[in-house]
Amino acid sequence: MVTKNKSPDTTFVDITKGKQADKKRLSLIKQLQQNLFERTSQLESVNKDLDAFAYAVSHDMRAPLRAIDGFSKFVLEDYEDKLDSEGKRLLNLIRSNVQKMDQLITDLLALSRVYRCELNFSGINMTKMAISVFKEQAAPDVVDRIELTVDPLPEAFADPTYLSLVWANLLTNAIKFSSNGKKPSIRVFGRSESGFDIYYVKDNGVGFNPEYSHKLFNVFQKLHKADDFEGTGMGLAIVQRIIHRHGGKVRAEGAEGEGATFSFSLPVKKGDR
Repeated sequence: MVTKNKSPDTTFVDITKGKQADKKRLSLIKQLQQNLFERTSQLESVNKDLDAFAYAVSHDMRAPLRAIDGFSKFVLEDYEDKLDSEGKRLLNLIRSNVQKMDQLITDLLALSRVYRCELNFSGINMTKMAISVFKEQAAPDVVDRIELTVDPLPEAFADPTYLSLVWANLLTNAIKFSSNGKKPSIRVFGRSESGFDIYYVKDNGVGFNPEYSHKLFNVFQKLHKADDFEGTGMGLAIVQRIIHRHGGKVRAEGAEGEGATFSFSLPVKKGDR
């Protein structure tokens, strides 16, 4: 019987190779950690620059805009008898555009804060919040004309300040795009599914072309003429970013002349249900 001798250094070679692989992995991990540290430092620097920019926009740019608006108003009031109809029209046009620019700055600042501010989570009665925000956003004559239906909504665990902003943007859009109809109506409803609470705002307004629904949540995107509907095209972009920061999603459905439905989801707080 022939006995085969095992190579005495086979195990030694395997261990060496294993140690070399471990060293490579450790080196790679250290490099990734260094890259992450450098990227974090860069992002912190960018955030500081954004803070400075936001401060400059808020204070340095808004002041002259408000001065233009204020002086235009004084001219209209104090020199009304010396202005012809064209002069009054032009001054009102100046005021209108200044106010649009001021609103655009407000929306840009709101968008920048969504990325940077810390979220403060708490329980929210979404039914009460939706009704309250509607009453705040709708003019008295609009409240009387629009039929609002709010079904019982699942409670949410989110940042109340930002969720209020979500409702404000969605309900303002629903009011704006449906209020000119013969029997304008808005329905707010919700449901729970697969660990998420989903909330809907449905109107019977002008709707939109579904082929372009992917553009709705982009900054400055508007699917309707500015002459027909005012707005900066920032509201839905703000909504999407707020919901994404909460770990949810936003969706839009609609058809031209058949109204629109916007929905957003929020993760259910673990242990609540």
